[in-house]
Amino acid sequence: MNKIAGLFVVISSFMTAQQQMSLLDCENAFQTNNLQLLAQQYNINMADADILQAKIWDLPQLSGQINAYNPEGKKVFDMGHAKGAQVTQLIYMGGKKKNEIAFAKSNKELAQLQFSQLLVDLKTQLHTTYYNLYFQKLKLENTNKQLGYMKELLSAYKVQSAKGNVSLKDEVRLQSIVIQLNNDKVEINKNILAVEQTLKVLTGVTDDIEPRLSESEAKDVLDTQPLGDEGELKRKALENNADYLYNVKLIDNSKLFAQWQKSLNVPDLNVGAGWDQNGGTFKNEVNLMVGIPLPLWKSNQGNVEKANYAIQQNQKNADYQKLDLETKVQSSYRTWKSQYEQLAEIKSTDLNNLDLVYNGMLKNFRSGNVSLIEFTDFMESYRQTALQIYDMKNDIIQSAEQLNQLVQTKIFY
Repeated sequence: MNKIAGLFVVISSFMTAQQQMSLLDCENAFQTNNLQLLAQQYNINMADADILQAKIWDLPQLSGQINAYNPEGKKVFDMGHAKGAQVTQLIYMGGKKKNEIAFAKSNKELAQLQFSQLLVDLKTQLHTTYYNLYFQKLKLENTNKQLGYMKELLSAYKVQSAKGNVSLKDEVRLQSIVIQLNNDKVEINKNILAVEQTLKVLTGVTDDIEPRLSESEAKDVLDTQPLGDEGELKRKALENNADYLYNVKLIDNSKLFAQWQKSLNVPDLNVGAGWDQNGGTFKNEVNLMVGIPLPLWKSNQGNVEKANYAIQQNQKNADYQKLDLETKVQSSYRTWKSQYEQLAEIKSTDLNNLDLVYNGMLKNFRSGNVSLIEFTDFMESYRQTALQIYDMKNDIIQSAEQLNQLVQTKIFY
């Protein structure tokens, strides 16, 4: 009784370790739990802190002096007759603070674009992993179906082979198919474990995720078409791709940095007031103090030149990113189109016929109307074709997701 109860506990724990989730469920969990996304958000918070820091001026300086030794009265620390104090404040000139604040705000915009790109990359990875798991599960189901029948058949042949009713060659022929199917199953299970691990990291869900996706929903995803041709997709990508926009924004950012560095060549003004008890022309003298460095040379000229070179460098990088993005969109679109057209050539009736022939072959073999050689040849062909069709469907969705990742706006309907 205890063993039976223990078995139910094991089964129960296995059942609770799986969780059926739609793609939307996974996206919601991803938005809430993904640690990479949450960590990247802090870059925006830190950029806000940089803007705040850029707005803060240097503190006023308070200084004072007292007499250390009075030679006339021969008195040490004669504070009653000689002391003074000054207050000074650094006044930024040449628009330094304005330029520093503008540069800090530009850095925040860059951080936001980096966050947007990470969000797109991770969401694409989530989608591709989810669909990959869906098709791997279908492949496993199909392989298990074939394997179950072939194992039963092999077991029966082993009995007949031992009695001398069938040849050992026939038994070995069946054994080779079972071995291949088992190899397929091991490889599929290995892929399932890998994508399940990726989904757990992306969503923060520790249970194994079972895709909740119906056959009709999967067909709708496969049948979606892009809005526009290659040229339209390239234009939309240049308008929306966060990685490309980051490189474009980097040009403006480097210009603001160069402007800030240039303004650092302008001397700052040091303004203050001082009081002196006995050290000046008058007793209890109050003086206005103004100080400014002598601009004999441009003290920040090297950094200005470096910043100007950065502008040119970022311009070249943006040109490269534009070309790279356009070629990637073109390649991804053509890959998707080629894969879609290849699958479209296989009609639904052809797929239905494949299953009909499979069932018919099993029936005819049991009835003795088909030889073992014909049967095993067909089973090997069916095994490969079934896996290829699932891979073709998966590849189409993967290509569409990659195209979405590049264009980063709704392009499929």
